[in-house]
Amino acid sequence: MTSGGTTGPGTAPDGPTGRFRAARDFLLAHREDYRGACDGFVWPRPAYFNWALDWFDRIAEDPRNADRLALHIVEEDGTRTRRTFPEMAARSNQAANWLRAQGVRAGDRVVVMLGNQVELWETALAAMKLRAVVIPATPLLGTADLRDRVGRGGARHVIVRAADTAKFTGVPGDYTRIVVGAGPGAGRPAPAGWRLYEEAYAAPAGFEPDGPTAADDPLMLYFTSGTTARPKLVEHTHVSYPIGHLATMYWIGLKPGDVHLNIASPGWAKHAWSNLFGPWNAEATVFIHNYTRFDAARLMAEMDASGVTSFCAPPTVWRMLIQADLTQLRTPPREAVAAGEPLNPEVIETVRREWGVTIRDGFGQTETVVQIANSPGQLLKSGSMGRPLPGFAVELLDPVTGEPGVAEGEISLVLADRPVGLMTGYNGDPERTAEAMAGGYYRTGDIGTRDADGYITYVGRGDDVFKASDYKISPFELESALLEHEAVAEAAVVPAPDPVRLAVPKAYVVLAEGWEPGPATAKAIFEHSRAVLAPYKRLKRLEFGELPKTVSGKIRRIELRERTAAGPGEEFAEGDLT
Repeated sequence: MTSGGTTGPGTAPDGPTGRFRAARDFLLAHREDYRGACDGFVWPRPAYFNWALDWFDRIAEDPRNADRLALHIVEEDGTRTRRTFPEMAARSNQAANWLRAQGVRAGDRVVVMLGNQVELWETALAAMKLRAVVIPATPLLGTADLRDRVGRGGARHVIVRAADTAKFTGVPGDYTRIVVGAGPGAGRPAPAGWRLYEEAYAAPAGFEPDGPTAADDPLMLYFTSGTTARPKLVEHTHVSYPIGHLATMYWIGLKPGDVHLNIASPGWAKHAWSNLFGPWNAEATVFIHNYTRFDAARLMAEMDASGVTSFCAPPTVWRMLIQADLTQLRTPPREAVAAGEPLNPEVIETVRREWGVTIRDGFGQTETVVQIANSPGQLLKSGSMGRPLPGFAVELLDPVTGEPGVAEGEISLVLADRPVGLMTGYNGDPERTAEAMAGGYYRTGDIGTRDADGYITYVGRGDDVFKASDYKISPFELESALLEHEAVAEAAVVPAPDPVRLAVPKAYVVLAEGWEPGPATAKAIFEHSRAVLAPYKRLKRLEFGELPKTVSGKIRRIELRERTAAGPGEEFAEGDLT
């Protein structure tokens, strides 16, 4: 018996599993028919749904998936972990039974701070089956961050790698402490007061839920990356991410039997997008290559060896990849996508030339699934992140008046037919939720433009766009232009105070290998800026150095703006080098 009452694959077409499968199969059938998909897709909106029980366990029972890998992990030393769909279903049942015995109950909040290891996926499924609420956390977090997550998140349990248990010494609270990777089998003792997760494997492999899962029951609480302010606490339900990520499956172009590689750190929303819900919605294999230091050649060798058919990576990884010899990959993936921040056109063109594959941008947030993207088989326009995906109605709102229908404005979702893949709201912050959802729209805070064909181009975060001499400047546009120069590996543009023009564009630049910071390199970059940018957009100041980033890898432009406002560092000015 599952929460939805279905008993096997393909049964009860009017039940939650059947309706979910029908919506999934419709998108698979229209994977290259954008207009048909948009016209015919309807979000399934079941009253009760538990993705782990009503979908994952059902596809695990399907004979076609008896030997299909659900998860394939390759470690840096070459060690491989492989789990089939039936194995993952059974092991998550054991984990759920054991966690229930440790006191985990429906509605309890659980901080899960694990790396890309099999226990991460086991606990994700187990928590869903128990109706517990997961607070994903990256192992990169320190004690101060964890105090915030345990305290503000109201955590009653934590599940943590053995290497990270010491971080919780300074985290007060009456919460159950569960450690992964300790005990006799792991060769290291468990710290006092910590329970051994490995004991779960002695628990029964059959699981009975203790009640139905309402569709609007909370499933995940995500702390945002905090690029511009204190991290917000985003609440998702048992449908908003599991069902909502049908859109992610569609954007990536995943099909049953695919092998999907997504480079993302556990603890962040993109990991759930493309390492959990998107691939398993499609009955595809999640492939992981763990490494401590990025090695493009090794990554491509593992992609070849494991038959990767689709690949998703953040712009930082794509920029590092094109510094290598891309021809080392003998069999490029069929699908290549990027998300997290907009991808610069120079990177897309390099990969297209070397792999014969076009990277397709997608746009979404922790608060949503992917909303706008270049879907498979569609015309791509240089610089555009595509069109609204099936199930999403997108308006651009005037940032001042809030009126819809402008050519450039705040990217916003229409709530009249609320898309399933949208958060409930900001947990514990009704005022911020009301502000984000005001006037019948969910406002993303991002600015974009829309052309006559409906393609949307990213301009920047509303907080990042600035004026210089009364001209509006998009940092992303300038950064894309700078990345076309061979000396520039990464760049971030912010406003620098100017007594005449109010502000001028200043770039913080990370240099590519073989280039040295100094007047000669700065002059070359300024000359490139003058050659490719309109006069009012040209770079006026430049500083070399590393870019401050969140633990999820996003550039903290707020920190750069504050640094710039405090006074010039070791910068170069355009006028001094001409």
